[in-house]
Amino acid sequence: MNNVRVRIAPSPSGRLHIGTARAALFNWLFARNRGGKFLLRVEDTDESRSSKEMIDVIFNSLKWLGLDWDEEPIFQSKRLDVYNKYVEKLLESSNAYRCWCKPEVLKQKQEEARKKKITSRYDRHCLNLPDDKKEKLLDSGEPFAVRILIPEGKTVFNDLIVGETSRDNSEIDDFIIARSDGRAVYNLAVVVDDHEMGISHVIRGNDHITNTYKQILIYKALSLEPPRFAHIPLILGKDRSKMSKRDGAAGITDYEKMGYMKEAVVNFIALLGWSPGDDREIMTVDEMIESFSLDRINPSNAILDMEKLNWMNGEYIRACDNNRLIDLIRPFLIEAGLTTHLWINSRWEWMLKFVSAMKERCKLLTDFAEQGRYFFVDKFDYEEKGALKYFGPESAGYLKRWLEIIGSLERFDVVNLETSLRGLSEGLGIKPAALIHPTRLALTGTTKGPSLFDLMELFGQQECMKRLTRAIDFIGKIDKNA
Repeated sequence: MNNVRVRIAPSPSGRLHIGTARAALFNWLFARNRGGKFLLRVEDTDESRSSKEMIDVIFNSLKWLGLDWDEEPIFQSKRLDVYNKYVEKLLESSNAYRCWCKPEVLKQKQEEARKKKITSRYDRHCLNLPDDKKEKLLDSGEPFAVRILIPEGKTVFNDLIVGETSRDNSEIDDFIIARSDGRAVYNLAVVVDDHEMGISHVIRGNDHITNTYKQILIYKALSLEPPRFAHIPLILGKDRSKMSKRDGAAGITDYEKMGYMKEAVVNFIALLGWSPGDDREIMTVDEMIESFSLDRINPSNAILDMEKLNWMNGEYIRACDNNRLIDLIRPFLIEAGLTTHLWINSRWEWMLKFVSAMKERCKLLTDFAEQGRYFFVDKFDYEEKGALKYFGPESAGYLKRWLEIIGSLERFDVVNLETSLRGLSEGLGIKPAALIHPTRLALTGTTKGPSLFDLMELFGQQECMKRLTRAIDFIGKIDKNA
């Protein structure tokens, strides 16, 4: 079906967070699966809350996720005259009416209703004004808003995810569709834009269902055919409450800064409320496109599990080509002050060995800088618990013998290093671990990390000797102060 046309319509009053990103992804996947078009509209009519900076952030976030749009973006702020024409049509057909009521008067009535514990409804005061009174107000230039006239009956639609949904029109107020400054309100602008953009399906969060009833009423008042609606579940934090920044309410650009790969983020977001119909969790974008359908979206709210995202990101890191991985971790290494662009480019083979040694242990791209810091600096503190356990007079003696052997090696590679260490441990009558643990601590300052012999080959002979000498001196100072 190549007549599928869907859209994402973010407001540039904030960053693109994970909920909007998922809505964008679902729309994009639906369009690509059905051979349709994915469009972008910026809902920037609220000048006080919109900014060029946020528009750029939204665009860059979508591009980072790989969600390309098929036509030029639409900006609502450039379409105010278009909306006004539709407002005039509604006034001419008597499906809308002017309201001269002052905001303070309306607020007072709402407060009175609240005190009486009754639902506040506009009483259609201006609709029921005598015609001559309306004419006088109109001629005087008194500012007015425009309200849609809600008909009797019910508003019903068949949601492609939730199923048939209805609401009695008596529960819907004669809501404002244009403010007193002449600017169209959200619900009218959305209807006009979706109609003129030829949108066939509106796929968005189920927190918009209330708006959907209002928008369907506007479609009917304008004698327009509404699109099909599909309301996707909300995303909740792990405790099933509204997401906090800690749970993932941060902007999509923050995920990049936190060290997540875009493929992992897209894969993770896709599975928030949608299933490919089997047990697959790691999926390529092409596989998602092939499997995507609205009937596989679960109407129940999705739970954001950051631990799962971390696991998934680790899987993508391990599968990533090492050359690309160097470029992905480059900004984090530089930001941490560990190296420079020139250093990385001039030691590419060494970097390939570095990422190969580290990638099995890293869940985030930032882990390469945090966990692999000792690869780039030789001045560090020794882990306190490790030093108490592995640094003592006996281990110092082992390390001195080990240092002598290291200095005499003609081939400084993994195989020769392991053979030499095991030979030394056998000669000393100790287990290899009695040498491996203090050596690792001496070289890295930590008790965990990649294979010791891989580390040593990467450091090189002279660097290993220098770090072992430093550790032996450190142990000597401990003994003197003991």
